[in-house]
Amino acid sequence: MRFPNQRLAQLFTALQHETLPQDELARRFSVSTRTVRTDIAALNALLEQHGAQFVLMRGAGYQLQIVDTARFEALQQQSSTPLQVPRTSSERVRHLLSRFLTTTWSLRLDDLSEEWFVSRATLQGDMAEVREWLSRYDLHIETKPRHGMRLFGSETAIRTCLTDLLWQIGQETPDSPLLSSGILHHELVQQLSPLLQCCFHRHVIRLSDEAERYLLIYCAVALQRIGKGFSLNDPGAEDVGEEVREAARELTMRLGLLAQKRLSQAEENWLRVNIAARQIQALVPSTLNADDADALADFLLSYIHTHYTYQLQQDQQLRSDLLTHIKSMITRVRYQIHIPNPLLSSIKQHYPLAWDMTLAAVSSWSKCTPYTLSENEIGFLVLHIGVGLERHYDMGYQRHPRVLLVCDSAPSTQRMIEALLLRRYPQLVVTACSSQRDYELRNQIEEDFVVSTVRLNEKNAPVVVVSPFPTDFQLEQLGKLVLIDRTRPYMLEKYFAAGHFMLLEQPMTQQALFQLLCDRLQAEGYVTADFYASVVEREAIVSTLLGDGIALPHSLGLLAQKTAVYTVIAPQGVSWGEETASVIFLLAISKREYEEAMAIYDLFVTFLRERAMPRLRACRDFTSFKRVAMACLNPL
Repeated sequence: MRFPNQRLAQLFTALQHETLPQDELARRFSVSTRTVRTDIAALNALLEQHGAQFVLMRGAGYQLQIVDTARFEALQQQSSTPLQVPRTSSERVRHLLSRFLTTTWSLRLDDLSEEWFVSRATLQGDMAEVREWLSRYDLHIETKPRHGMRLFGSETAIRTCLTDLLWQIGQETPDSPLLSSGILHHELVQQLSPLLQCCFHRHVIRLSDEAERYLLIYCAVALQRIGKGFSLNDPGAEDVGEEVREAARELTMRLGLLAQKRLSQAEENWLRVNIAARQIQALVPSTLNADDADALADFLLSYIHTHYTYQLQQDQQLRSDLLTHIKSMITRVRYQIHIPNPLLSSIKQHYPLAWDMTLAAVSSWSKCTPYTLSENEIGFLVLHIGVGLERHYDMGYQRHPRVLLVCDSAPSTQRMIEALLLRRYPQLVVTACSSQRDYELRNQIEEDFVVSTVRLNEKNAPVVVVSPFPTDFQLEQLGKLVLIDRTRPYMLEKYFAAGHFMLLEQPMTQQALFQLLCDRLQAEGYVTADFYASVVEREAIVSTLLGDGIALPHSLGLLAQKTAVYTVIAPQGVSWGEETASVIFLLAISKREYEEAMAIYDLFVTFLRERAMPRLRACRDFTSFKRVAMACLNPL
């Protein structure tokens, strides 16, 4: 069965194996819940003739129900061969990269356009991304009239780039034809996989599954390049452990047998570097003997304590983990070895505090060293710091539902009802127990709702009437109020205000916008004079654009006097590096409120997940912005 797009095929595969709610599907595929419902409807239309449907089970999610077993089994037995011709822009970019990195002659776009059934103009548009990808490895393409385009750069860079490309394709689309043919054909993988496993086991080298897969791909790439007559310039021998030297020597000999030629010392040296860069070090800090690793680990933890007040220096587990990781990381940075971090976007979203802390510390450290860490490397450090923070601090702020208990009975009855409610819903916060008369005297209810044993005139908060011994039905009705997400709406009410909303109708540069917003916040007493410079410095390190036109500029460290969010809607857009931001949230967060204000990030993640940028960009005042924001928080 052919699906209209790749997402439908992935959705079909995911739901065959487990029942998933639409919120989880929206997160997995980075779409809104509305898009999930549309995709499910499209899938059901396709599956109708094959005797199956996806049905929404209340409280569980979408589940596959087979109506006609014979027809559905026939569908399952059909072989689905991957398309050899790239259809989407991302597929064409990967195919173009693969061609340039594996071809020894010049390529002409006219020939590729005929082969792939696309226009030459389309391929020219894709070439911008191809050139950008190659530039990360100091590779470039030269064009000669009537001859075509050819790749130039060091052999080390070409091998590294091709290995990274194939590894990323394997992570994201393991059924890609680029993996099943050519460099990684089945027979070669069958030869290399046990060879590497035996070698690493024999020399007691610990590697993650991902690292072992990466080295397998590198060996396959090396064999392909050696077979075409391309040799390495000697990168020099890394000072590594005896086990790594022996493993590299053995691997070089065995790869030479497969290539049917003797490999050079340069090949062995580069294998040493690649193994050392991915080796999991033994957790014995006293034997690491790596001054750089010790210095960086100390600097990271000291910086976090000084600038963010979190004390992690006594966490021996965290320090051991950092030392273990940093030694291999410095080897990678020294030799400009890039390892992908498939969790990078998730790390930024789930550990925003640890991300900002680590980024600020690394930025300060890099000013005193010749090393520059990539976002991928910073992401790995963030995981260690994030886990350390969770181990010692309560980082997941939630606003629990606050309830007023109204009961005219004896105090013992009040305590009994309170205990029954908390046993069923431990997240409840009972702020007070009041009599009916005291309730009637109140002008306004500060709590989220009221639980009462008598009927009351409802004021500004909903009232749930229960008996002294609440029935299951009464507790279920109460649960509808208890289980509402109050954290994100509370953040919206507390930190967003009409006075901090701006519609930017005139063109403005990024720095001019920062200056304007920081001046306004300084005049109101939210920030000091050094806040603007810190925002500019933070933006220069790594772009604060989340994606989909939403940007979150903020300072390095917690420099605000009071916490606030300045919302800017820019229908014409503001240039944000190589992209454009249309919805901008300037964050000013104080040390006093940081842990609570961390829940603000959940709002922005929700905006991304619900594809809310077009609706937010259309807002012209704070009231309409708030209405759209609340709709995103409650999509149903």
